[in-house]
Amino acid sequence: MRARYPDAEGFIERDGVKVAYEVFGAAGLALVFVPIDGLVHSRAWKAQVPYLARTFRVVTIDPRGNGRSDRPPSAAAYADTEFVADTIAVMDALGLDRALLIGICSSVWTALLMAALHPGRVLGVVAIGTWVPFLTPPHPDRSTYDFDQVLDTDEGWAKNNRHYWRRDWQGYLEFFFGELLHEPHSTKQREDCVGWAMETNAETYLSFIDAPYSSSCREDTEAVLAQVKCPVLTIHGREDHCQPWARGAMVAELTQGELLLLEGAGHLPNAREPVVVNHAIREIGRAHV
Repeated sequence: MRARYPDAEGFIERDGVKVAYEVFGAAGLALVFVPIDGLVHSRAWKAQVPYLARTFRVVTIDPRGNGRSDRPPSAAAYADTEFVADTIAVMDALGLDRALLIGICSSVWTALLMAALHPGRVLGVVAIGTWVPFLTPPHPDRSTYDFDQVLDTDEGWAKNNRHYWRRDWQGYLEFFFGELLHEPHSTKQREDCVGWAMETNAETYLSFIDAPYSSSCREDTEAVLAQVKCPVLTIHGREDHCQPWARGAMVAELTQGELLLLEGAGHLPNAREPVVVNHAIREIGRAHV
């Protein structure tokens, strides 16, 4: 059961990889939720779509690697530029010249990279729980253990490990989304996220993790952000256990954007603080109508 079913749906295909999209609403400014981190898929926006589709034309895209999209086996197929190209291909298929882009975690980087490389297609960027490469140190909990090393423990963040994923994918997901959704009364949101992530597998997601990026150092990332000239709003939970809120603040500073810092919120305020997030997206969307 869904609160709002799509008015249209389809696929684009690039280099043999099919990518699924859904459209909600037939008129108004286009809001494009760029392909999310392949750990989950576009149903992660279920608290945004019904509300925003009342006013805007909303487009969601399943990432390659999850949902209704294909799961290519090579890491190169998950390069950041591939996600940008998928977004542009969906917009082209729908006849959308420009759109407001919304991303969360690593898909923020997709949105910002697209704004830098294709400025004529992007009206603005809403960045939630921002991840961008090399800009700030990772969250200290996540950096405690070596991702590639065979560890002698699987307690806590030691589960964020290549070898543990292959042994117990569901165990990792239950731990990880428990950290991302640590707010009280988040059981349903955690169950949703684990269920969506179980639609892919460790090997597919490792291909995403091992994919090449357009940036190889902090200077590269800052150069990309310097090319972003559209309005940028970053929304970040102060108690984010995945991405430090300072990263969102830094992106806002470097793009001359704004930061909306949510006290007590974790990594997924779109799920736990949907009213605040939806109103913020609506307001930046209205500024372009």
